[in-house]
Amino acid sequence: MSLPIIDPDAPNPGPSVPDVDGKAKGSYAFVSLGCPKNLVDSEKMLGTLAMDGYSLVPDPAESDFVIVNTCGFIESSRAESRSVIQEMLDLKRAGKTRGVIVAGCLPERLEEGGLASEMPEIDHVVGVFGRDEISKVADRLLGGINEQRELFRPAPIQALDDRARLRITPGHFAYLKISEGCNRTCTFCSIPMMRGKHITKPIEMVVEEARELAADGVRELNIVAQDTTYYGMDLYGETRLVELLQELDKVDGLDWIRLMYLYPEHFTDELIDQIVASPKVLPYLDMPLQHISSPVLKRMQRRVNGEQTKELVARLRERVPNLVLRTTFITGFPGETDEQFQELYDFVAETRFERMGVFTYSKEPGTPAVKLDGHLPEDVKESRRDALMKLQQQIAFEHAESLVGYELDVLIDDQVEDNVYIGRSFADAPEIDASVFVSAEGLEVGSMVPVEIVRREDYDLIGVAHQAELID
Repeated sequence: MSLPIIDPDAPNPGPSVPDVDGKAKGSYAFVSLGCPKNLVDSEKMLGTLAMDGYSLVPDPAESDFVIVNTCGFIESSRAESRSVIQEMLDLKRAGKTRGVIVAGCLPERLEEGGLASEMPEIDHVVGVFGRDEISKVADRLLGGINEQRELFRPAPIQALDDRARLRITPGHFAYLKISEGCNRTCTFCSIPMMRGKHITKPIEMVVEEARELAADGVRELNIVAQDTTYYGMDLYGETRLVELLQELDKVDGLDWIRLMYLYPEHFTDELIDQIVASPKVLPYLDMPLQHISSPVLKRMQRRVNGEQTKELVARLRERVPNLVLRTTFITGFPGETDEQFQELYDFVAETRFERMGVFTYSKEPGTPAVKLDGHLPEDVKESRRDALMKLQQQIAFEHAESLVGYELDVLIDDQVEDNVYIGRSFADAPEIDASVFVSAEGLEVGSMVPVEIVRREDYDLIGVAHQAELID
């Protein structure tokens, strides 16, 4: 298995926290799994450990202890988390590391005590909201204190402060979490069980964190939450995403603001107006829809129906120039009929999403959908997913082909070989979308350059940089 182990010596690892004088208290390796929201938690733990005098090393076999920040969203992610934990425990048995700390969503997903009972060699278990205590847990481990193995904190009543992170994204882009948890009751989803109720991070705190990130060289800010359009409802009594974006527009140094995880409910005309008017918010909207059939959406408890969804998509297409839409769908939800799947297939064919992911429904213990009737065989769920993805592949290829001959601003993420760089246009979110391969000499990672697109290779674009026109 190729593990996502954090390498402190990697080129351009992102901004650092203040140096700590004196000898390190101990060395540790860190494995971060899961979504961007989990990654922010990883970065916060890394920053806390660094400021408390711990030294990050790239090789778990040369560390005093290993931290695995886990994902527990669906069974495949839980299986990956368990596999990584087991690999780290094997190193401990071999005497190559002294201890293993498990953090994040997997412990929250299981019953308290479940993970420690399942893997008793784990030294300490830290839940999602115990992340700020990670240094104390490390102190106990290296001090040989193992009586209190599990640290679970209740969901906070106010947002956690994500400043002073040790980022593991490249220096020019970052994720900014604007809220925690979710108030939705989608019948297939386990997020509220792991991350609790929605808690809005105050506008002032979000803006201060954005300023901190911009001062460290961030040009692209990727806004993440479990339910971005709900932002502000719990704290202010009304949604306040528009006001937040207006304030973020004023942050010096930011070029791109990308909106992720926008729920279709609360997507107001004022929000659309702000997206269009903003000099920094990209016309790239990540809006997970999950289905289009109204009966399926009702069983999912999505609180929007098919007609409302179609009306919103049409309104966005009409009003947002150069719009790129990313969405996700679930195939094989309990009770989904052939006709309802065909309705979804036709909707995708008509709407032509530029970016799309499809997942088969999976039974998540503790979620209401498990008790629904009409569960479908795996082969049916998978064949429907494959049919949608085959359709989407052709749509994505045609979209990429339509960009040939145009000039796009490209943010350079890395150099892959002599005079060849890899970057992204406004239409590509980090780590999940396509890339732009750029021919040029002497570009810097993190620079933004106009690129003439000359051809397509599968999902990716190939272009030539206009280096005389580097964008400051």
